[in-house]
Amino acid sequence: MKTENISLSNKDKLGLLSNLSTMLSAGMPLLETVEALLEDSKGSQKKLLETLRGDLTQGKHIYFTFYKFPNIFSKVTTNLIKASEETGTLDVTLKDIKNNMKKDMEFTDKIKSAMIYPMFVVIVFFIVLLMILIVVVPKIASVFSRLNVTLPLPTKILIFMSNTIVHNTIPVIILTAIFIIGVYFLYNKQKKWILGIFLKLPLLSNLSRDIDLTIFSRSLYLLLSAGIPISTALELAEDVVFNKDIAMAIRHTKDLVMGGKKIAEGFKDRKTVFPTIMIRITEAGERSGSLDKSLEEVSEFLDYQVSGRLKTVTALLEPILLVVMGGMVGGMMLAIIAPIYGLIGQVGSAR
Repeated sequence: MKTENISLSNKDKLGLLSNLSTMLSAGMPLLETVEALLEDSKGSQKKLLETLRGDLTQGKHIYFTFYKFPNIFSKVTTNLIKASEETGTLDVTLKDIKNNMKKDMEFTDKIKSAMIYPMFVVIVFFIVLLMILIVVVPKIASVFSRLNVTLPLPTKILIFMSNTIVHNTIPVIILTAIFIIGVYFLYNKQKKWILGIFLKLPLLSNLSRDIDLTIFSRSLYLLLSAGIPISTALELAEDVVFNKDIAMAIRHTKDLVMGGKKIAEGFKDRKTVFPTIMIRITEAGERSGSLDKSLEEVSEFLDYQVSGRLKTVTALLEPILLVVMGGMVGGMMLAIIAPIYGLIGQVGSAR
């Protein structure tokens, strides 16, 4: 059975890890826990649990199964499970992963909720555009054709778009569907590259950096808390970020750590990437021997900062979108009205 393409929603994944953590904390044997969970499972979750049961009966570890499902469990999660199984703290680590996943989901929900209004405005704009092209433009175009009026370029473009949609509806729908499916598959294949371009936009660049740093510091905290070596933790945490500059800065820090230096020194070398407060808190954590706790504080501070930036970006994005969309709709209406005013002017001058 191919397991590489199997995926679970965040809600199902959270439920699975919560149930595993609760049952193991209650003292239930691992295999018995999996059997119990299998009774009510279905779909992808059932396939995962069946694979886990098969591996456990052969004497293999949980992390061995998790490696088979890269679309469900990240490298960070899998290595956390591996470290906890080696140290005998699986139930505690599962609880930490569950809590971290809750924070990530809350974090993602903040971003999604901030994007609801802009997306709503864009969708409404395209609906209005479609209605103008299907209902308004054909009627106006028929009037212009009867009067044999010389039309400006914007009006000709609108009429051409309208005719294409009205007279070739099925081909347009098919081509649109092919385009959407193509974009979907391209996004899945080149997610980091596409998001990298999108997140370089002026309003979003600082926000995306803070989001990446929040996820990075939280992942690094979890990995170090599980006892994973710093160099390995940095290598794994590098995979969770989208921003290329941050990934390169993490790689540079890892190289310095492997050369015997501290994380804070690597962060200092990339001051343009890592904020001063992150460097100072990390430095203090390394001096006191509580680096993992310091990174947890960093992630909480950055989470708070992202919330503030999201409100600012949303507040700025709303009027900008309204002005842009309003300008585009106004431009379309002007392309329709301008020839009409031209006709009125001709009639007036003829008198």
